[in-house]
Amino acid sequence: MFDQLFGELVSGGLAPGESLPSERRLAEVLGVSRPAVREALQRLAHAGLVEVRQGDATTVRDIRRAGGLDLLPRLLFAGGEIDLAVARSILEARLHVGPKIAELAARRGGPASAARLQDAVRALKEDTGPVARQRHALTFWELITDAAESVTFRLMFNGLRAAYEPALDALAHVMAVEVDRTDAYDALVAAIAAGDAGRARSCGEDLLRPATEALIGIIDQLEESHEPT
Repeated sequence: MFDQLFGELVSGGLAPGESLPSERRLAEVLGVSRPAVREALQRLAHAGLVEVRQGDATTVRDIRRAGGLDLLPRLLFAGGEIDLAVARSILEARLHVGPKIAELAARRGGPASAARLQDAVRALKEDTGPVARQRHALTFWELITDAAESVTFRLMFNGLRAAYEPALDALAHVMAVEVDRTDAYDALVAAIAAGDAGRARSCGEDLLRPATEALIGIIDQLEESHEPT
């Protein structure tokens, strides 16, 4: 029920400002009980996607203005296939936010975070599975984000990770450009351990940029192939 209504919101079937049918009408149309409708509407309201007023109509809010990062995974795969615009925005955020998180980790975590980061890189080096290596890389960045001591960046990481994880298998080949560069991980760990914020930021960008740009290039090609001739 929630997924059905969410799909309508994302697809534009329900426009911002539009009033939803009554609970009774929704239950009839969707073939579910009114309590199920009420629960779905409460979930949508909690996510900031609709506004429910007691004794008044439930209205649709602008999903891109009212939603949070927790919606990224659903937006990415809305309609059953990857939304290329959302995918690009995730990659852009990854490239620009990651180096800043590395910088903060060097300033705030420094030597105290070095041992755990070194363990994460060691696990990455020892594992040969392409998907498993991506998971080790995620753990590595999770540790860096924790060392940055920023609740906002941590929540952003959670949202980006949730959007990224379902595509690990599909991304294995392209992400090898990144996860195979263990020397780049070593350089970033060394910069953080030394408390060198500027170098950590630079190393973070050096690590993230090649795969990010490769994936954006693939998105550009896909969008061109979908353009009407």
